[in-house]
Amino acid sequence: MDLRALETLRTVRTQGGVAAAAAVLHLTPSAVSQQLAALSREAGVPLTERVGRGLRLTAAGDALADAAVDVAVAVERARASLAAFTGAAEGTVRVSAFQSGARLLLPPLLTRVRALGGVRVECSDEDVAQDAFPALTDRVDVVVAHRPDGGAEWAGDGSRLRVVPLLREPLDVAVPRGHPLAGRDRVRAGDLVGEEWIAVREGFPVATVLAAVAAGSGAAPRIAHRINDFSIAEAMVAAGHGISLLPRFTGGGHPGVRLLPLAGVRAGRRVEALLRPDTAERLVVRRVLDELVAVAAEVTGASA
Repeated sequence: MDLRALETLRTVRTQGGVAAAAAVLHLTPSAVSQQLAALSREAGVPLTERVGRGLRLTAAGDALADAAVDVAVAVERARASLAAFTGAAEGTVRVSAFQSGARLLLPPLLTRVRALGGVRVECSDEDVAQDAFPALTDRVDVVVAHRPDGGAEWAGDGSRLRVVPLLREPLDVAVPRGHPLAGRDRVRAGDLVGEEWIAVREGFPVATVLAAVAAGSGAAPRIAHRINDFSIAEAMVAAGHGISLLPRFTGGGHPGVRLLPLAGVRAGRRVEALLRPDTAERLVVRRVLDELVAVAAEVTGASA
């Protein structure tokens, strides 16, 4: 079977359709459809089926896409063996991170990678809804993602996705310095009833944590603003326009804001690196991932 066609089938599954897969693979939708049709003829069974205006994999297509992962892993493992033999663990690694994670991890990662000969890291910021992070691994080698404490595992976790834990970051309640709660060492969910919140959009990990805070207080939060950029949210808190949940390691830098730990609610997020299983076999990717894990250990150690 053609390796490119297998890769196309796999990408259609992870991207959820032909058009999205074509964009990732830098092909036309027509070319993607032609590869799928040729693969179906070779397989002797339909690999895709129409659902409304879209396309999804049949049970046979899903099974073949799983096998395509195994094939890609075997190919990359063979290349890694050769690279280890020749000492050529070099190249470019693309790393993306959600915005506050990028601020925390990418500058020190780039500093460490400078010491690695022949390795180049290209960075981007990708702040998407939680369920959209795994699909980024089709076009980015290492995706730094976040999910709430106790939240669902990543879709495709296991044989379809490699997950490397980096750190846990607590989420604290940010209040203006002049707020009645600002003098406390910590707050409980019940203390926050009636407050106006500056919250992230639904579908993002911190929104799940705010829902847990609301459940602990027994009252729905009064959401005044939806802001995903924590630096903007922090500035609005400082100006007295509401309270917010901010990450402890990157929040609280504004002199007009006080961060208060939450008691009685496990408020935090898991920061993890997501990779395709075949990408994780590349030696140069492993070198960068090792440095990223080391950076995360330094961050948590410094904050202990």
